[in-house]
Amino acid sequence: MSYDRDAAPVWPGLRLLPWESEGGKPCFLSADGAGGVLSRLADEIEAEQLCDGADVLKGAVAVLDDGKAGEHALRLALRATTQAFGNVLRVADSRGARLPVAADDDREADERELRAQPT
Repeated sequence: MSYDRDAAPVWPGLRLLPWESEGGKPCFLSADGAGGVLSRLADEIEAEQLCDGADVLKGAVAVLDDGKAGEHALRLALRATTQAFGNVLRVADSRGARLPVAADDDREADERELRAQPT
């Protein structure tokens, strides 16, 4: 499975799921946020994907740090890394789309507050 951000546009009111259809198309769930069975399953899969991504990152770093790692090891590490990165992007897009959108007044107040903070 590979994630293509352009093929999975964000649809208001729909949750991008962490899996694809048999044809490789993105799957969406129309949910009211009540935490139904599919929402909980998606949450569990997303959590596993994030943990897997952390493990893959550690493995990729180990391969890169190994000066004797050959082309095959590097290709395997890169393949696993791109897969994990795609999963993490899908999770980020899915979760980001479900964040509440601040009103323009709230955004302007937040920006003023950030500018006022000493650096």
